[in-house]
Amino acid sequence: MTNAVFTAKNTALVALGAVNAPIEVTSAWIDEQLAETYAACGVRPGLLEKVAGIHSRRWWPEGTTFDHVAAEAGREALKNAGIQASDIDVLISTSVCKHHLEPSLASSVHHQLGLPSSAMNFDLANACLGFINAIWLASQLIDSGQVRYVLIVDGEGSRYTQEETIRRLQMPGTTAEDIFAEFASLTLGSGAVAAVLGPADQGGHRIVGGVSRAGTEHHELCIGTLERMTTDTRGLLENGIALATECFTNAAQHDEWVNNIDWYILHQVSKVHTDSVCAELGINLDKVPVSYPTLGNVGPAAIPLTMANNQDRFTRGDKILCMGIGSGLNVSFVELQW
Repeated sequence: MTNAVFTAKNTALVALGAVNAPIEVTSAWIDEQLAETYAACGVRPGLLEKVAGIHSRRWWPEGTTFDHVAAEAGREALKNAGIQASDIDVLISTSVCKHHLEPSLASSVHHQLGLPSSAMNFDLANACLGFINAIWLASQLIDSGQVRYVLIVDGEGSRYTQEETIRRLQMPGTTAEDIFAEFASLTLGSGAVAAVLGPADQGGHRIVGGVSRAGTEHHELCIGTLERMTTDTRGLLENGIALATECFTNAAQHDEWVNNIDWYILHQVSKVHTDSVCAELGINLDKVPVSYPTLGNVGPAAIPLTMANNQDRFTRGDKILCMGIGSGLNVSFVELQW
């Protein structure tokens, strides 16, 4: 297998905007809801906190829609970028979570933000890699000179999925196999984030380029809907890390990425995932900001949310490598200079 490679010549991340879901849901509370099931199945409580390293995740209030929070993040990103809605040429929504199939979430966000009719808008979905894929696409559009500013938005919510998962696992007849098949659902979190990308010669944090690799023979390891997500946790971990390792070690930038990256922003899955990836790739954990302990896995929002919440730690010129792994399986790494 070989990597797909892309470079960016004049594209920058101008600004990020993040919105945190207001309701904290602890792993201890989830353990309480499933205490009888755990006891009946011989499963010890505390796995979410002790093994996955997730102490809590966030929920949106009941009735909150994904387009609404994505638009809220978009407003924040526009404000931080110092540009107007009328400046946006393309809007890309990368949310996995959708409360309906049609129309696109992008169309609703476009309306809520008051973007001009000339601003193309569409959804781009690729499990947890959607936001990273959108950065690649935006950079190609900006570099080509066809557009000036691209707004990427993402709104995710785990409340309904986790309420339904807890309800199912509380039912009589639940087995230990059922618990572990749906365990990953309980690690999910909620949040919203947006990014404005524009010409690097106008300032911002320059997008350097990146690589991607597909291992789609593993596309059935994680299957999800809003109601239910079933996962081969071990298979996803092992094959995901193997694919990421192949992509990383075969990249022309490998030596540069091993020796000269200041910060690695990994997709936020769990402590086991983070520690395993870093051990396999020789990455210093001190260079890896994490958000999963308090936010859980927020899907495609995880990498940009982690970046947004840690940007006060970055200094001008820092080299940052965003490292995404998504169900499918697909991996994509994007380098930028702060």
